[in-house]
Amino acid sequence: MADVVVVGLGAFGSAALWRLAARGLDAVGIERQGIGHAFGSSHGATRLFRVACMEHPGLTAIARKSLALWTELGEWTGETYVRQTGSLNVGAPESRPVKGVRAAAAAAGAVTTELTHDELHEQFPQYNLAPEDVAIWDPDAGICYAEPTVRAHVAAAVRLGATVYPHTMVTGIEVRPDGVRVRTPTTTITADQVVIATGAWLSKLVPGPALSPRRTPLFWFQPKDPASDAFRLRNFPSFIWEFADGRGLWGHGSDEDFGVKVGLDGAERDRDIDPDELDRYIHPRKDIAELSAAIADHFPDLDPEPVKLMPCMVTDSLDGQFLVGRYGDRVLIAGGDSGHGFKHCAGIGELLAQQTTKETPYTDVSFLDPHRFQR
Repeated sequence: MADVVVVGLGAFGSAALWRLAARGLDAVGIERQGIGHAFGSSHGATRLFRVACMEHPGLTAIARKSLALWTELGEWTGETYVRQTGSLNVGAPESRPVKGVRAAAAAAGAVTTELTHDELHEQFPQYNLAPEDVAIWDPDAGICYAEPTVRAHVAAAVRLGATVYPHTMVTGIEVRPDGVRVRTPTTTITADQVVIATGAWLSKLVPGPALSPRRTPLFWFQPKDPASDAFRLRNFPSFIWEFADGRGLWGHGSDEDFGVKVGLDGAERDRDIDPDELDRYIHPRKDIAELSAAIADHFPDLDPEPVKLMPCMVTDSLDGQFLVGRYGDRVLIAGGDSGHGFKHCAGIGELLAQQTTKETPYTDVSFLDPHRFQR
């Protein structure tokens, strides 16, 4: 009988397995696909990394914990999981990126710098700004590497003694007075506790959490001038930009061959999907036209036609915050990434390990309580 089974080894689950194994627990991880696969929410080359988080001031401590854990892991493996190149939060003074980051930084003691419209234009001429646009610079932000990080979490867990079952589908989870039984087509694993972190599939295994998966394609672009350095990561760091109509763009430059990553925020479509029926085709009019038009308007030196794209999923909660914590005597869950989960996943994994072992959490997690919508 194992101490704990982790079901789902994407961003949250792989980190939880690593942190549980680091405590010497007999931990078992089960993943429906391969490790670091491209069928859920944790694939593609990169994700944004931010410390002053507009979504909630309480996330700063989790981002810092993730950074510390990834730095420790990188010293062990010789790999880099976060590049701290800074990040811009752009929009009108009362826009969510600007107002939200200002409030989060003040509450969490994060150091940021405010840029006026003229300073922003001078330092980052790639942007075709609106007259009211200003920015807040988060120097500790940057990018993190998605698939390599998930694989590194799992590899570290295995080195520490965890057992991993890839390409194994969970067909049922039974909670009993003496433990849990996790069934698969080939074996049944018994454990004292279970952590369920299956992303868009969470609601299929756990009744209750109000989660809404949506299809979210990822896109990469190139500069019109191939010799230009304007969109190198050092000159075009990660950003979130909100327009007056509520839509926006997010992304970052690239020094590597995966290209300049830019996505569209605020497009209301493909919501409440069945993750088993995700449309993995790319539709030029539906998927590309609106984003390409926005890039042509706001980053005129980028070629608005993408050079690469792939479908992904985001799973939204009712309030845009994660659902992390104990969901029963022997059950913990982690989900509801809401489009900003990856940067926090190592810190979330540590929280799940602490809650599993009934340690005192390193930060207040009441705003992530998975029961909060039931109260």
